[in-house]
Amino acid sequence: MISSSEFIRQSLELHLFFARIMKEHSFFLQVGFTPKNSNYIDEANAFRMGFDILLCDTISMSNGVVSNDVLQSGEILTPYTLKAEMASAYFTGVKIPINFTKAEAGLMGDTGAMDNSTRLEKRVVMLNHRAMELIDGLAQFKTMLLSDVLSCRIFTNNFPLLIDHILREAKFYFQLVERLQNREEIDLEREAYEQETFWNRIMAEHSKFIRGLLDPTEEDLINTANNFGNEFDKLTEEAKEAMDKSMPISEVTDDSLKATMEISKFKEQGTQGLVECKIKSIIIPLLGGHTLREANHYLRLLKIFSKGV
Repeated sequence: MISSSEFIRQSLELHLFFARIMKEHSFFLQVGFTPKNSNYIDEANAFRMGFDILLCDTISMSNGVVSNDVLQSGEILTPYTLKAEMASAYFTGVKIPINFTKAEAGLMGDTGAMDNSTRLEKRVVMLNHRAMELIDGLAQFKTMLLSDVLSCRIFTNNFPLLIDHILREAKFYFQLVERLQNREEIDLEREAYEQETFWNRIMAEHSKFIRGLLDPTEEDLINTANNFGNEFDKLTEEAKEAMDKSMPISEVTDDSLKATMEISKFKEQGTQGLVECKIKSIIIPLLGGHTLREANHYLRLLKIFSKGV
């Protein structure tokens, strides 16, 4: 059973990362519908605003509590987050609250003096409960949407695989919050198997989305994205083999770490190119920043696994 201080810190770190991811998923869904489906636009917008509030409440509890490692990892914010939000709001007309991003930029890491931890613990328990309800609702919406898209009842600019991809991320987030709420101790080896299988697949799919959304004239970037897709497909299979004990997880961790460092650089250059209007594509800038933060999150986990497993 994890300690109260670990429960608080891990919960807040999880929401700082994933609540922003979920609000952006909702935004990508919202801007991908046609005018005919205004009811779906409204529903996605309501989820986006729900996760905005969750993120805002998380930020208000996080100062001096969450670790410096997380704040400095580039998974919460990158130098491009604010610009990507402003550009995406400009392109779509959706009001993205950049004040949350500015507040996150001012967060201080763990000071070692958690004030009134009993009261904070109760607030975090409630926050986790609200998060689980919100995530579950969004997962149901994504499930319904995927079914409608696959049966041609609705058109969206989002790939069916992207909807499936963001549904898996929502379910994964829910599972992690549930574990924390049950005060489960982290088993580093189990985490390594699960997280590497999960995130290697996510990285492979990011590469394929980027490949498919680039302008056909961006041949070098398309080829690079395609190569990353193939590399992470292979790493996903290796992580599954490690889970079946047919190869050591440490080998997969080393290979995944090298590949994720490379794809993080690629995504950073890509996000900068999108923000500065130097890449021809139909990629909304926030999607570039979103995939970069997920790569940075995975990179931090891999560094932990490479030390611990």
